[in-house]
Amino acid sequence: MNKFMASTSVLTEDFENLLNSELDISRLKNKSLVITGATGLIGSLLVRFLLYANRKRKLNLTVYALVRNEAKAHNLYGSLLNDESLQLVVHDLKTAAAVNIEDRVDFIIHAAAVTASKVMVQDPVGTFEVALKGTKKMLELARQKKARMVYISSMEIYGQPKNTTNTTEEDLGFIDLTNPRSCYPEGKRACECLCTGYSAQYQVEVVSARLAQTFGAGVLPSENRVFAQFARSALKHEDLILHTQGLSEGNYVYTADAVKAILMLLYLGQPGQAYNVANEHSHLTIKAMAELVAQVLSEGQSQVVIDVPQNSASLGYAPDVKMKLNSKKLQCLGWKPTVALPEAYLKLAQWFEEIKA
Repeated sequence: MNKFMASTSVLTEDFENLLNSELDISRLKNKSLVITGATGLIGSLLVRFLLYANRKRKLNLTVYALVRNEAKAHNLYGSLLNDESLQLVVHDLKTAAAVNIEDRVDFIIHAAAVTASKVMVQDPVGTFEVALKGTKKMLELARQKKARMVYISSMEIYGQPKNTTNTTEEDLGFIDLTNPRSCYPEGKRACECLCTGYSAQYQVEVVSARLAQTFGAGVLPSENRVFAQFARSALKHEDLILHTQGLSEGNYVYTADAVKAILMLLYLGQPGQAYNVANEHSHLTIKAMAELVAQVLSEGQSQVVIDVPQNSASLGYAPDVKMKLNSKKLQCLGWKPTVALPEAYLKLAQWFEEIKA
């Protein structure tokens, strides 16, 4: 088995905590689920947890993992592909072809998306296109199969929000359409609008999960977003380099807490509605987060250095945002986040050590 996919102590602990949490995994017994973006962070974690839960709780699940790159999937999942409960579906969501699954489908989690900022600015048309085409395909599959669906949206949908200190699901703000990188948040808005349309017009039971930045045990070895860069630098006692002033306010949620929220929304979310998925206690500026990481992971030996490159606009960094996400709507369904930022970074460090990332 690929070491990345092998059972590790930190992931096993997370998965056991999920099975013993407010998540009612028995709701998925004898069900079949389609998960797109199954080689990405959210998709791969969902697949792995569901297979783990299936073994531990004898759920009789069928998991269809939809991927674009079959070789990447084989490298990522290794011998897990021998699990009879896992079916690999190779499909490019940018093509015109429909997603074809002959058997019953009870639930769909649509997690496929472009997530690299550099790609967003280099290929804004493709970024927007894969978002809209892919979401329409999955909504059509949900309509055809009468399946419940969760669309994985993003906190970036808020742009510059109206309410910066207590941002609820109604507080959509300004997005600069002259910025090519806006293809990502505007694509998320368009997809949520499409979900609302399918819910109203075709009675598709679809819910949107607006995820805060999600990290922790389970991130891919190739992950290069700022949280991973910070962690790797601090573990080596190197300086943490910021390529912005670090003024944006970050909202975060631990990987296992995000998985729990998504699965709860599958059976508890109100169709046509969106839910913020964030740990309200994990909110601080990027610079403050870097300082926290330096303290937690390097015992203060790393320093935070601001070095803004002249070509920063071409690197696709999101504009500075002041926003604190409110997750009360999700919490009213019974969801509770359990891992705050210091512990999330300690778990991430343990994960990196276990997979030697």
